[in-house]
Amino acid sequence: MVNYLHLCCIIISLFVMAPGAACALPVTIRVAIQKHVGTVRFNGERLQARDENGSAIHVDFPLVARRAGNSVLAGGVRVKALRVSSPGYLRINGRGYRGTTEVIASGKGLLVINEIGLEEYLVGLINCEISSQWPMEAVKAQAVIARSYALYQKEARKKLPYHLESTVLDQVYNGCDIEDGRAAAAVEATRNEVLIYDGKVVQAFFHSRCGGHTEASENVWALKLPYLRGVECRYCSGSPSSKWEVSLAQKKVETLLRAGGYQVRGIREIRPVNRYQSGRIADLEVLSESGSTVLPAVEFRKLAGYSVIRSTDFVVRTADDGFVFTGKGYGHGVGLCQWGAKMQAEEGFSYREILSYYYPGVGLGRIVEE
Repeated sequence: MVNYLHLCCIIISLFVMAPGAACALPVTIRVAIQKHVGTVRFNGERLQARDENGSAIHVDFPLVARRAGNSVLAGGVRVKALRVSSPGYLRINGRGYRGTTEVIASGKGLLVINEIGLEEYLVGLINCEISSQWPMEAVKAQAVIARSYALYQKEARKKLPYHLESTVLDQVYNGCDIEDGRAAAAVEATRNEVLIYDGKVVQAFFHSRCGGHTEASENVWALKLPYLRGVECRYCSGSPSSKWEVSLAQKKVETLLRAGGYQVRGIREIRPVNRYQSGRIADLEVLSESGSTVLPAVEFRKLAGYSVIRSTDFVVRTADDGFVFTGKGYGHGVGLCQWGAKMQAEEGFSYREILSYYYPGVGLGRIVEE
């Protein structure tokens, strides 16, 4: 039996209205959309360029920005930071983005940060993470958890240049080119809604498919959170690629492990040491000519590649020239199972019930912009 979310209200003072202001300012989020790139090309209509102090700079578009020492060189003008905006959207290296984009020198190249209203960000995110054509209650659930995760990260990284990566390291976001009406409708229907626990916005992790049981957060990141407990999930079993198999040559596995600092040679066997309640492997033992090496299964998956070893719920057998891994699920398994949410919605669950199922004990609150 699924418990309904306890509905409550939370007020988060994100912006302070100036005296006499007619309306609240929207919540904005800063997303790193490109890192360590050599050049950045801007084009679009009615574009405006400013420097790090907000002063307008006169350049022609299309505009190419390059690194020049610790500065940015764009159209013959050298600035510490280049900020480009449009009343509609602009194209950055061929991809469309809303809001304002900032370019600064970082590392060996350029760091490109998209500063955008949170709700606009979510509309662009939906079709990167799931499909907006899924049942609307599943799309709403995705909007709420993505909003919650973004706000959590904004607070956690408030002293850093950006709040979120645009990849699976945080949430996948590729701009506005794949926005559509259903994504916008789901975001608007849940506008400003977030998951809360003990009066705070939660770190709402999610993943593609759990394979039958979600995972407790401490079993993946040594971070124990009361609302990220493992729960049984029969809903994603019929999803595409719910089961997977991959073969890796012995030499390939050795190379991957050595790159991670594990000195192995002549691997003979790979076997699980123990498993969690979810069925996922906690530790793996690698038997080789070098002896026995034990490492966390999540570390092995990272070294092999997240899209290669799709989860840590697998069995492994020795083949002629290597090893065959057969598993189920895709992702770290913590929090909401996206394909499970889809099936729950198809069975008539509301987005509130879906969220309550995957995040035990949470409440549904609403942020208030001030």
